[in-house]
Amino acid sequence: MSTFATLSDQSSPIRVILIGAGLMGKKWISVLTASPDVELVGLVDLNLSAAEAALREAGLGHISTGTNLTELATVTGAQAVVNVTVPAAHHPTNMEALFGGLPVLCEKPVAPTVSQGLSLAAASEVTGQLLMISQNRRYYRTLAALKNNLHSLGEVGIVTTEFFKAPHFGGFREEMEHVLLIDMAIHAFDVARYLLAQEPVSVYCEEYNPSWSWYAGDAATTAVFEFSGGARFVFTGSWCSAGLETSWNGNWRMSGAHGTAKWDGENDATFELVDQGERDCPLPPDGGTASPEEIAGSLAEFVNSLRSGIVPSGEVHGNILSLAMVEAAVQSSERGERVSIDRVLSAARATALREESNPTVKAALSAWSSDRATLASLSEFAA
Repeated sequence: MSTFATLSDQSSPIRVILIGAGLMGKKWISVLTASPDVELVGLVDLNLSAAEAALREAGLGHISTGTNLTELATVTGAQAVVNVTVPAAHHPTNMEALFGGLPVLCEKPVAPTVSQGLSLAAASEVTGQLLMISQNRRYYRTLAALKNNLHSLGEVGIVTTEFFKAPHFGGFREEMEHVLLIDMAIHAFDVARYLLAQEPVSVYCEEYNPSWSWYAGDAATTAVFEFSGGARFVFTGSWCSAGLETSWNGNWRMSGAHGTAKWDGENDATFELVDQGERDCPLPPDGGTASPEEIAGSLAEFVNSLRSGIVPSGEVHGNILSLAMVEAAVQSSERGERVSIDRVLSAARATALREESNPTVKAALSAWSSDRATLASLSEFAA
């Protein structure tokens, strides 16, 4: 298992630079300033006036701003980066941070493509810096309680997610190809990995766009994944389904040898076990108040990892398999056939080796014994 640099100072707040002053950047400003474990020391954005306005709005006019990460990190003495740029900018900004000696907490996805994700995984190895992806929907207390009690079902054979929402975003999302798969479905795909503690093997996926859809690309999809333990995960969703909408986490059903569990994505899960009847899956006695949720949960795990050296659940090597599920589903939809995850990983590494310009990163990629084995070595589900 790879190691990454930890911080010698275990008590002082970690000095953090935030990259990105958009809507999500403003949410991160709020979380970073509320945490006693970090100190926001700088905000980077190509639009300097937007960065300054975001800080003024938060009452933080004293925080340094700039358009260049390396320069601002030097001035502020930053120790870590939170990357909230658009996905297309994730690869270059993460590379700059890692080779600048800064660990990174990056919004999902790690990169637009699996090949760029593999490049970043190798860069993390070469630099010895942590790159963690914020899969913020893992950090729900009711989800953690569900996972902790899932063993009572025995062997789980099928997991289903229904996701039905009707948001009118405007802007780029309504013009995207594969909009539901690329922009949203990775959350459910990643949670399926988290719950099953297994890894994806293959997928068959169909996409379509209802006649009333306001999206240019396909806004509805059904994907069936096979997992390494034999379970099937079925995701069915639509972003143009008004009425009786699900939560943003979707409605979940897990069926096993001893019964079934259901979770509405927000409240306590419900279990019904053979010969035992129905029961709730409540939070711990303290209400789970010690566990921060959503992006605050991502930040807490990032900080803990930098101080303890414990590999976080969003470490880049393991997280790539969630992105590979998306890429494989897109390929399956386009080809009309079942697609192997290993085949996606192999093709992605070939592309990464062909396109990589950094010789040390390229050498690290070339040294991998196999794509699956290398990624699995950093996964929390490694045998």
